[in-house]
Amino acid sequence: MIRSLIQPTGAAHTRIYAYGAARGEIAVPNDDLIGPIDSSDEWIRQRTGIITRTRAVPETDAVDLATDAAREAIERSGVDPSQVDAVIVATISNPKQSPSVSAIVADRVGANPAAAYDVNAACAGFAYGVTQADALIRAGAAHYAVVIGAEKLSDIVDPADRSISFLLGDGAGAVVIGPSDTPGIGPTIWGSDGSKSDAVGMNHTLTEFRDGVAPWPTLRQEGPTVFRWAVWEMVKVARQALEAAGVEASDLAAFVPHQANMRIIDEFAKQLGLPDTVLIGRDIETTGNTSAASIPLAAHRLLEEHPELSGGLALQIGFGAGLVFGAQVVVLP
Repeated sequence: MIRSLIQPTGAAHTRIYAYGAARGEIAVPNDDLIGPIDSSDEWIRQRTGIITRTRAVPETDAVDLATDAAREAIERSGVDPSQVDAVIVATISNPKQSPSVSAIVADRVGANPAAAYDVNAACAGFAYGVTQADALIRAGAAHYAVVIGAEKLSDIVDPADRSISFLLGDGAGAVVIGPSDTPGIGPTIWGSDGSKSDAVGMNHTLTEFRDGVAPWPTLRQEGPTVFRWAVWEMVKVARQALEAAGVEASDLAAFVPHQANMRIIDEFAKQLGLPDTVLIGRDIETTGNTSAASIPLAAHRLLEEHPELSGGLALQIGFGAGLVFGAQVVVLP
């Protein structure tokens, strides 16, 4: 006799319950960085919109930042930590190749023995994590999930690199996702283009560093290439996410793009035709580019400053090294 397997089923819909945030302890103004790159405060502001960025002290790592952000999100969500059965951390700055940041965080916040894994999708990592949490819950593989974007990019930056060093900050943003009576997370438009893998990423491998043939690996980018790709190709992805969710730009309460560069954010808003009623996340001005952490940090700040956004629709889009991208419309908690 052949028995059929029981197929688990989960919630019909999911939503974000709450956000949490943690930023590096130190505010680093442009003037502190201009020497090694032979630049000026004015040059950095004009090119990026950044006035200052947050960076962590040496004793703080990405695991610490992720833990603090997750704790706040769980506390605000009203979900008991023991009910969290999946923890997903998006990061490119795990201080160790293994174990995962997520497993340590799950234990620290009281979610042990939740399923835990890390996602390496750079600046699209948070959007990827939200996609996976939504799917896991609807499939019945989890009931509540915590998704965290966490980075300590100051560990992997060359102060003399003019392409990216002045952009980067440290921080973590987290959300609790769970079942919902109505749709709270729209369909995701995501993908990759590995043919452009040289545009952003690490300049050396760990084995090259080990063998003494290269210095400590750091991030670098081909700025013009990334800018053109982000402005022209990612706007198409953002439009597809709106269409997949069945909404228009005028239906949005907020737009939360990856905090890559203020010029990119402004061009995005222009091309999408966002009305003045749509509030735009501009956390980059004082936090910097925090890769996987940038979207949840920007959303957290928007909700703190504009609580009236609660219940409104937000379009979020992440894009970066890979090249990878991910976008979806969510209901703000």
